[in-house]
Amino acid sequence: MAGPAFRAAAVRVRVPATSANLGPGFDAFGLSLGLYDDVVVRVADSGLHVDIAGEGAETLPRDESHLLVRSLRTAFDLLGGQPRGLEVVCANRIPHGRGLGSSSAAICAGIVAARAVTIGGDAKLDEAALLELATEIEGHPDNVAACLLGGFTLAWTESGAARAIRMEPSDSIVPVVFVPGKPVLTETARGLLPRTVPHVDAAANAGRAALLVEALTRRPELLLAATETGCTRSTAPRDARERRPGEPPARGRRPRGRLRRGPHGARPRGAGTADKVALLAGEGWAANRLDLDASGACVLPLAP
Repeated sequence: MAGPAFRAAAVRVRVPATSANLGPGFDAFGLSLGLYDDVVVRVADSGLHVDIAGEGAETLPRDESHLLVRSLRTAFDLLGGQPRGLEVVCANRIPHGRGLGSSSAAICAGIVAARAVTIGGDAKLDEAALLELATEIEGHPDNVAACLLGGFTLAWTESGAARAIRMEPSDSIVPVVFVPGKPVLTETARGLLPRTVPHVDAAANAGRAALLVEALTRRPELLLAATETGCTRSTAPRDARERRPGEPPARGRRPRGRLRRGPHGARPRGAGTADKVALLAGEGWAANRLDLDASGACVLPLAP
């Protein structure tokens, strides 16, 4: 059988940063943010050429081991075959290892670009298949769902397949992200979490997760209550999530602790309050006020 046909022109894909594990919505909720990586992919006559500008330009590999290239290759296999060669140009703006979904962005950029550059790719790899493929590469669906769909997403796994729904977040919500100065591997951060959670905490967490859906979409005044995790009796899970690896347990080290105790925490008061919240960033942290992203991963015209 003949292999797939590819477009001669390059394609440009834009993917947003994401914030997942929102409050009690661990491994389920994701929010798409207005900070973007751009990737341009073109089928070449032979070989692989990768150019990287911005985040990771000094550290990321420029060969087949690059996560974006691996994602391209995996998608091309599903689409029917590999192109003769590839030229990949990355303009990275999403910080790496800071909890803003840089790996999910690379994965989604790769599979969306592979589909876009393959003639008939949309019919061979629909939206549901994109989510399943991205989840298979990433290992969990929360970040990739928000990256692909935009907005506020709820992701889960059903009969071994990733599923997600997109909801429209309230337009009065202004995200402020606190970015640590040093990267932390996801595996390291997850290693801080306890293996078991008491029933009383799990039950409280379930209620807060349901409340968070209402708060993010229709009643933002409930955000402060909704983003409190269910660890009310045993403090180990909350302590673990509020400190960096290697730090001793201590409340208030991170901006989250000061934010929840302050007068502006998780309250939709507009840009002025967001600017005040940004001032809560402590030493070793940078605060960035971002927009919400509504589009998710998308193919854009090439810049002139």
